[in-house]
Amino acid sequence: MDAIEAIQQRVSVPRLGGEAPRADVLQQIYKAALRVPDHGQLKPWRFLEISEDGLDQLGELFAKAKQAEDPEISARALVKARAKPLRAPLLVVVIASPTDHPKVPEIEQLLSAGAAAQNMLIASHALGVGAMWRTGGMAYDPVVREGLGIADHEHIIGYLYLGEPQGNLRTAPELEPEGYFSTWPSQD
Repeated sequence: MDAIEAIQQRVSVPRLGGEAPRADVLQQIYKAALRVPDHGQLKPWRFLEISEDGLDQLGELFAKAKQAEDPEISARALVKARAKPLRAPLLVVVIASPTDHPKVPEIEQLLSAGAAAQNMLIASHALGVGAMWRTGGMAYDPVVREGLGIADHEHIIGYLYLGEPQGNLRTAPELEPEGYFSTWPSQD
């Protein structure tokens, strides 16, 4: 699959299972993450790879966070929180780790981390790996942040779920650029 095809046909794959991607495939996905725009060559990102027993531990951390938020939480809601990391055989936590820099504002560093996540999604699609980018409350929760070792200056950009696609993939919607791009100043 060529690059344009991978970009234009990528879709989120919410149902994942099977095995985690092979090590050689993961290396290609990870190398794609490291080729994003990075003003000042600051490398303002880092990643946590979570699989096997780590997924169960992350589920316990999610449940702990939910209990801290609501001590009266139902057993059913705790089961649901514990199950979230188990939606794929591999989860990659994308973390923006900005540094103070006189010429590179934090927003550019956060965008670079987001681009790293996007590159991983596109590379995954091109390599036949199912992928889904999720955030939600567990990306911002202080209990989860502490449990994952997220420093005060860092931000969880998202959780990338990776695995074998389960079921039929949906087709990417055809969007027309004319609806989103315009000329400035207006030529009217």
